Amino acid sequence: MNGRRVLLGVCGGIAAYKAAALASRLVQAGAELDVILTAGAQHFVGAATFAALSRRHVWTSLWERTDEIPHIALVRSAEVFAIVPATADAIAKLAHGIADDLLTNAALAARIPLIVAPAMNSAMLEHPATVENLRLLAARGVTIVEPESGFLAERETGPGRLAGEDAIVAAIAAALARGRDLAGERVLITAGPTREPIDPVRFLSNASTGTMGIELAREALARGAAVDLILGPTHLTPPDGARVDRVTTAREMERATLARADAATIAIATAAVADWRAAETHAAKVKKTAGAQQLALERNPDILAALGARKNGTFLVGFAAETDDHEANARAKLAAKHLDAIAVNDVSGGRGFGPGESALTVLWNGGGRRELPAGSKRALAGALLDTILAIRAGRT
Repeated sequence: MNGRRVLLGVCGGIAAYKAAALASRLVQAGAELDVILTAGAQHFVGAATFAALSRRHVWTSLWERTDEIPHIALVRSAEVFAIVPATADAIAKLAHGIADDLLTNAALAARIPLIVAPAMNSAMLEHPATVENLRLLAARGVTIVEPESGFLAERETGPGRLAGEDAIVAAIAAALARGRDLAGERVLITAGPTREPIDPVRFLSNASTGTMGIELAREALARGAAVDLILGPTHLTPPDGARVDRVTTAREMERATLARADAATIAIATAAVADWRAAETHAAKVKKTAGAQQLALERNPDILAALGARKNGTFLVGFAAETDDHEANARAKLAAKHLDAIAVNDVSGGRGFGPGESALTVLWNGGGRRELPAGSKRALAGALLDTILAIRAGRT
């Protein structure tokens, strides 16, 4: 951890005293440590203790007078944010976006890996609200260091004891290890649907929103990559820092994608490109008639196949949205389009589209297979990039 920048948030529980030992260990490992203490934490361990351990100013209030805004500056200068211990109150605020002190404001502003180590009485830990709040955080990609079962402050034995120091340090080290693992890479991502016009007011399209591709772009940027995002029509806002080409039709997406392809070290095609377009586009709105009408269609370009035919060292990943025979169809696509890997998801019944939870199965040549468990698309983006790097490095 030598020279790595860690932000430690300490909440007001009896386990706060263990955070002092954790702080000492991180500093001894070479970390540059900043500490935020909540008002509750200061009832258990004072700021002077953490100042002595970290040799840095300890932050306790949103209202400290500095030349920078504390909750923004702290998370922008850190590489990982660990909240140890995390109380039920803090977990509820994190899950629901409540920001009423320095720690929760910093967490809401953080675009770095967030680690939460809960510690509380068993009854509080097992309450449905806490269970659901932890599930929400995990689905967003927050690392939860599960508490242990043991002797508690209430002289009871049960789950809720703060995880061991080794487990917390390991979680921090893992977050730091992947924090800049895409530095020097250029990642090309296609995202969203295409729209194929029929007339000035009608078009052929699909239910894709571009959420998965946008979250992949956000995650790749956070891990140090330069990102080219080819984005079809969507109401969603792409992440700052990505070089974005907005397109509408499949042919526009093909031109923009192939123009960026040669510079990419990794290309991920999440876009739901329309397979067909209207053979004739009408200049004026087509009026309805009493009888049936026919619409002639012609094939759109196969962008993924074109990428597979011309790749030169690029690690190419496709997506397969399937309603049946998921893996068989995805493996056929993997081979036919000369992909290095493919992520397949079940979209039967409208699943998999939009901001809700989803799940992916990643397949690669030689029979490789990895299940990415259901979660938010932000969490899936991190897991997918981890898997891509592992496949490329032969670590699967």
